[in-house]
Amino acid sequence: MLFFPIQATHILFLHENGASVDSPSPSYAIIKISFSCKWHKLKPKSDSNKIQVIEKNVDPETMLLPYLRKKLRLTGTKYGCGGGGCGACTVMISRYNPITKKIRHYPANACLTPICSLHGAAVTTVEGIGSTKARIHPVQERIAKCHGTQCGFCTPGMVMSIYTLLRNHPEPTLDQLTDALAGNLCRCTGYRPIIDTCKTFCKTSGCCQSKENGVCCLDQGVNGVPGFGEGNETSPNLFPEEEFLPLDPTQELIFPPELMIMAEKQPQRTRVFSGDRMTWISPVTLKELLEAKVKYPQAPVVMGNTSVGPDMKFKGVFHPVIISPDRIEELSVVNYADNGLTLGAGLSLAQLKDILAEVIQKLPEEKTQTYHALLKHLGTLAGSQIRNMASLGGHIVSRHLDSDLNPLLAVGNCTLNLLSKEGERQIPLNEQFLKKCPRADLKPEEILVSVNIPYSRKWEFVSAFRQAQRQQNALAIVNSGMRVFFGEGDGVIRELSIAYGGVGPTTVCAKNSCQKLIGRPWNEEMLDAACRLLLDEVSLPAGAPGGQVEFKRTLIVSFLFKFYLKVSQTLKTMDPVHYPGLADKYESALEDLHSRHDWGTFRLQNVGPKQLPQDPIGHPIMHLSGINHATGEAIYCDDMPAVDPELFLAFVTSSRAHAKIVSLDLSEALSLPGVVDIVTEEHLRGVNSFCFVTEPEKLLGTEEVSCVGQLVCAVIADSEVQAKRAAKRVKIVYQDLEPLILTIEEAIQHNSFFEGEWKLECGNVDEAFKVVDQILEGEVHVGGQEHFYMETQSMLVVPKGEDQEIDVYVSTQFPKYVQLIVASTLKLPANKVMCHVKRLGGAFGGKSVKTGIMAAITAFAANKHGRAVRCILERGEDMLITAGRHPYLGKYKAGFMKDGRILALDVEHYSNGGTSLDESLLVMEQGVLKVENAYKFPNLRCRARACRTNLPSNTALRGFGFPQAGLITESCITEVAARCGLSPEKVRTINMYSEIDQTPYKQEINAKNLIQCWKECMAKSSYSLRKVAVEKFNSENYWKKKGLAIIPLKFPVGFGSVALGQAAALVHIYLDGSVLVTHGGIEMGQGVHTKMIQVASRELRMPMSSVHLRGTSTETVPNAYTSGASLVADLNGLAVKDACQTLLKRLEPIISKNPRGTWKDWAQAAFDESISLSATGYFRGYEANMNWETGEGHPFEYFVFGAACSEVEIDCLTGAHKNIRTDIVMDIGYSINPALDRGQVEGAFIQGMGLYTIEELKYSPQGVLYTRGPNQYKIPAICDVPTELHISFLPPSQNSNTLYSSKGLGESGVFLGCSVFFAIHDAVNAARQERGLCGPLKLNSPLTPEKIRMACEDKFTEMIPRDEPGSYVPWNILI
Repeated sequence: MLFFPIQATHILFLHENGASVDSPSPSYAIIKISFSCKWHKLKPKSDSNKIQVIEKNVDPETMLLPYLRKKLRLTGTKYGCGGGGCGACTVMISRYNPITKKIRHYPANACLTPICSLHGAAVTTVEGIGSTKARIHPVQERIAKCHGTQCGFCTPGMVMSIYTLLRNHPEPTLDQLTDALAGNLCRCTGYRPIIDTCKTFCKTSGCCQSKENGVCCLDQGVNGVPGFGEGNETSPNLFPEEEFLPLDPTQELIFPPELMIMAEKQPQRTRVFSGDRMTWISPVTLKELLEAKVKYPQAPVVMGNTSVGPDMKFKGVFHPVIISPDRIEELSVVNYADNGLTLGAGLSLAQLKDILAEVIQKLPEEKTQTYHALLKHLGTLAGSQIRNMASLGGHIVSRHLDSDLNPLLAVGNCTLNLLSKEGERQIPLNEQFLKKCPRADLKPEEILVSVNIPYSRKWEFVSAFRQAQRQQNALAIVNSGMRVFFGEGDGVIRELSIAYGGVGPTTVCAKNSCQKLIGRPWNEEMLDAACRLLLDEVSLPAGAPGGQVEFKRTLIVSFLFKFYLKVSQTLKTMDPVHYPGLADKYESALEDLHSRHDWGTFRLQNVGPKQLPQDPIGHPIMHLSGINHATGEAIYCDDMPAVDPELFLAFVTSSRAHAKIVSLDLSEALSLPGVVDIVTEEHLRGVNSFCFVTEPEKLLGTEEVSCVGQLVCAVIADSEVQAKRAAKRVKIVYQDLEPLILTIEEAIQHNSFFEGEWKLECGNVDEAFKVVDQILEGEVHVGGQEHFYMETQSMLVVPKGEDQEIDVYVSTQFPKYVQLIVASTLKLPANKVMCHVKRLGGAFGGKSVKTGIMAAITAFAANKHGRAVRCILERGEDMLITAGRHPYLGKYKAGFMKDGRILALDVEHYSNGGTSLDESLLVMEQGVLKVENAYKFPNLRCRARACRTNLPSNTALRGFGFPQAGLITESCITEVAARCGLSPEKVRTINMYSEIDQTPYKQEINAKNLIQCWKECMAKSSYSLRKVAVEKFNSENYWKKKGLAIIPLKFPVGFGSVALGQAAALVHIYLDGSVLVTHGGIEMGQGVHTKMIQVASRELRMPMSSVHLRGTSTETVPNAYTSGASLVADLNGLAVKDACQTLLKRLEPIISKNPRGTWKDWAQAAFDESISLSATGYFRGYEANMNWETGEGHPFEYFVFGAACSEVEIDCLTGAHKNIRTDIVMDIGYSINPALDRGQVEGAFIQGMGLYTIEELKYSPQGVLYTRGPNQYKIPAICDVPTELHISFLPPSQNSNTLYSSKGLGESGVFLGCSVFFAIHDAVNAARQERGLCGPLKLNSPLTPEKIRMACEDKFTEMIPRDEPGSYVPWNILI
């Protein structure tokens, strides 16, 4: 049975005999789907309060997520990635154990949970815990009121993860809460307000909830330096914690009693579900399981579907039969024996974690070495959802190359208890088993029942090590289990086992090396020999899958060194007489990176004393849709109900980077059931391109392709499943073409550029180079970035059936462009095509050009067949097709004086634009105009070109060229400082703009607030004191280093054109006094609709509750430019303000006659006097111009100033880093909504931090994108939030002609993420200097663990074998 508790509807349940039973409790309603082996028997009746469905032939291939969304229309649970990596689809599953009489609640990824696996379970979705129609749950209320939602797409998953934890732990610790959210990704908020939400549920309050040495972290600060000074508390007005609904565990949904009765009394029998292609068998006894295995020996045994599921979805693996045991007690055994622990193979990894934690508390430490090590890995392995679904047995038997547990279990001498019809058998979990050697493996008819994990002994030590791209919820790059046994206290090795994951096709055991080391004393000579033996035995070919070969080789010996230190330290503790202690400077190598509970402060601006109390401007108003986000009631494009009869479109993309299509065979795809049509280039003759900037963008390419991921054709079918199956059956024969250009360097070599070069010059650069003291030349590469908006590209096109009208519902930032490209493709006037956007689940620049192309093809299919067509991209194809931020190569030549003044700077920018123009030239233009960041270079020359390559076209992404251009400039400044022997902050200060100055393009700038931000950030961060503390830490620690960096920001805002900055609005007043506002801006999480309602409320002097905003449509506001460039609220707010003022002016005579009247009175009076209650508002755009021939102009309306200081700690042995603290000071003008503005700054900062540190796109030498989902591409998670994050806004000081003198903040904060980059740079530099490496340090972005580790050169990086470039084909290339 499946139970979906929902408060809105009461539903009847029918037993298999057809007798109906009412819902057991009137306090909530439940959908109950009873599975028999053939169908669930729920029949429709006329009672309007009861919903019953007939579901025949349950398909084993159906996952819970599509069933919820498409069948039950419960759309609160979102599709984010389809592979359990993002948490958007989190639900709570509850199961009752009739033996223990306990109910287990756990979070699960609905995208990986087969419907067939849920017999007897209760499933709770976000709709079930609360709604605006009944009563919202405290979790839902608090995440909204703590401003923890922006686009809101991830919010239901966040809510369900927190809710599930609270069901198990009503008073959790902050550690438990953040651990519960480790499997949930958010691209908008930066997580800090979500952490604030969590804190409201914690049983203790305060900064960190744990006092070190009796001293609170607020008092202690960092490194003994005082904490954040002025304004060191979050404003009590940011959210009203005292008004929150209390959490009352007694009011939660009860577990359905019928399920308890069924579990207790209903006879258990094997259930069999058969679909068109697959059979699902669920045995309920061990005997039935063994019988099924005999009958289907090749069928996999599936518990949580976290391994088989992704393989079937992403790798094309297919199993005609799946065996899924259901509540077989023998598979969940926990037995304590004299020699160790026996654990059932069916236990989930979360249960395993709890069991081991309990065992460690009970047993002496010397017995629990292996358990400690396992527990350490379980703390970071995947997210809570996957840990609760995945089983111990499944993890072991899958034998993934990067398994975290198998190396530990192998070195721990674990044994596997097998069972078949022939009887029991034990096999060791050793290298032969891991290699799947037939004699050491399970036989096809055998099952793994349990695992024996021996106790450790005295003088035996076990440790676990891993390094991943991200510290939590990321597959290991390399992991290891190590065990040594001395037998006696003589320090002579009796047994040694070392195993590694990530360095071969499966776990690798270094058996020969360990054997040679037996009998040797535990000393440095042994360590040196062991390192060389291991590198010889655990060999990695230069082109090994996964790349990072030299990094992996280094980790092999670095982990061994950590183990050596750890064992040596323990031996010293056990026998201080015979064992020397570690050098003090080495002890930190064994400590985890700086970790304290997250806390932060925020200093917002005070509202002016003259402001009216009801005026909402300047107040931290909750996001307009915050509650709907949290309840799952916010509707996104794919949440819209199906339009009967609806078709689905799936794209076929190129698998070659540069090739001629020799043949395109559609016959097999067209023959599949449900396939209606396949649209090719032939169908689009004459309309297969559309000009966006200066070059036409092609829609489909069925003759020649110029990148992997290019759209070739589009399959239209009756369902999503049928369309995607058919798309895989389209057969394309290619003939490769030359040249294949993938990298910037290759493009430069082949002179492959898009037409047009940007050049800006001021002063006399060449002459200045003649008079400077020193000249340096350098270059830096800035990697690209994926948008990773949580909602993938989505569209639904509905032909109206009359007058050729067509409605396009699409997730886009640019409705006008979609309207025009669809109209062009259909050969219709634009007035027949209406584009509608309610909200976006994130965009960041990625939902403009490519969205329009896909919408045009979808519209063509809809128009051709006269039926609605829906197209929703899967995460992998979205990342492949839409590309992202441009990779940059920056070359610089700087001439400077001994005191650090840079008198001449000559910079070249090259970007990897991809195969078509898209927005590449516009991005390059902005990079050139913003190249100097916050500095006055008297003689500056910058040239920029966009490279044409055989990669998907890169496009706009938050910051639009400045994050790359700014990093190049800051890298130059850092190198100048090093050459001068000065601190980077001193060189930054001496080159900074003075108060009244001119930019390189002769626009006047008042940099007073820039200087103030810089000084305040220095002061608030206690920079000078902390720098001394960091230097002290570094002098005392050899293997851990800290770094500190402070970066200024000058971010110009403006489109550079008056026409592009125009905006319009439409405001209606209805006779009841309510107001409807429409404008041309798109709500994509930044809160623009909320701000527009604040504007209307102020201008009309009415409560915000009387103002409503439905969405954006070309039907109401035409010709609106794209929502981006930080200007959406600015421009549209001025248009709304204009419309409101027009209305108020009309109504002045009415209001003056009845000043005490209500808006209802005034509206009726105006109507009676035939005064229009509707007005359009218009803003023509800010004055802007730029003459590229003279290099002069006024392209920007204003500048956003800021500064950020970040402190990091790095592990020199692994390359891991932790952001300890970040202080940000911003000049934002007058804040319209400080809560939303704070969210924009924090979210942008975290996204920028990801850009510069962990987000790494990887392409094959053939141009294939490897990183196509959250498993391969890591955006920051909750573990990456700075331990301390302090935000401060300058008091408003300058009036301007912007909206209420506010400033747009959407993009500027991204660049501040590079403060983390340069803090890491500082830490690496400290490590290198201590090691005597004095040469220039050149680090490219992103600064991944690989780059950090390999830059911290030491004896281990020196001893690894190196491969000569050009002597092998690398796995991936730097584009």
